[in-house]
Amino acid sequence: MKTVVRQEIREVLQEVYYRPAVTIFMPFEPKMNSKAEIIYSLKVATDKVEKELQENYPEEIYSLVLHKLKSIIKGLNYYTYKKSIAIYVSPVFEKVLYLDIALEEKIIIEESFEIRDLVFSKKQMHKYLVSVLSEKESRIYLGNSTIFARIVSNTPELDYAELNGLPEPKEIKLNRFLHHADNVLDIVLNSYHLPLFVLGSEKIINRFKQITRHKIAVIEYLNDDHLTLTEEEIRQIVAPHVNDWKKVHRKDLLNQLEEAKYYNRLAIGMKEVWNEAINHNGRLLVVEKNYMYAAHTGSSDDWIYNKSGNKFSYIKDAVDDVIEMVLENGGDVEFIDKDMLTQYRRIALIKHY
Repeated sequence: MKTVVRQEIREVLQEVYYRPAVTIFMPFEPKMNSKAEIIYSLKVATDKVEKELQENYPEEIYSLVLHKLKSIIKGLNYYTYKKSIAIYVSPVFEKVLYLDIALEEKIIIEESFEIRDLVFSKKQMHKYLVSVLSEKESRIYLGNSTIFARIVSNTPELDYAELNGLPEPKEIKLNRFLHHADNVLDIVLNSYHLPLFVLGSEKIINRFKQITRHKIAVIEYLNDDHLTLTEEEIRQIVAPHVNDWKKVHRKDLLNQLEEAKYYNRLAIGMKEVWNEAINHNGRLLVVEKNYMYAAHTGSSDDWIYNKSGNKFSYIKDAVDDVIEMVLENGGDVEFIDKDMLTQYRRIALIKHY
């Protein structure tokens, strides 16, 4: 998640507390949507902010904040290729961040700017992969809430024996083809990093389970004995299994952690996670919601402390600082429900290497 140039997140979070601290997250893709549409959405958001400020703050305070907010909106860059913006305004501070991630529209008015708000506002894209297997063909589809498209299609190749008119046992031919399908799947998963469903007959799926290197990545195996299925039929079979997207997303995160642990690419618990984060070695941080870890300055081995020497006056706990470090170094962050990471001591980091 390459979201912000280095130091910009820190700039926001280091800002002193001064109420009201107004945060606006907004989809912002000028290359995809009309400028008039974006301006209208921003006006609606501004009106909501104005209404709430008028109800809760004296005029000399809210008028200053509104002036800063309107100035930022007036000066937005409509030539950017980013996906969203985060606007931060207080009586003593203003900042706009252009982000590479999609955010849900949200307005937050609090005492301070919180790094967790940015993570909680990430838009879930509901993207997934479906591998459809048969003896005659393998297909891979990319789906989400609006599209369902085939991205890969393969058929068994003739081998040397067949080219010379020699018979080959069907089982050997099937195994070879499924190995090939699994190799293709490896390439696709490395490119997309999405939840995976596997669809096929009971026989094909049982055989695939024996040979695949991607057992950990599979969210669910779906049995269907039809020899041929249309694209729409495949989508209808998968649909009930992706309706509860929170469940799918949670299973996918746990699968990623298990796979990273298997390949020794996982930092477990706050101490390990902290050490990898300060060394810029974090691809995906997964942490239980509301998990906090006391931050202390100093050099004791029993403490989490900021080796750069910065004080913790602007963060509530060390988890916030880890989130910040992972984001500013191009990593991604996901929250998961309480007690889901017990075996990982409530926080885990998938490393780059």
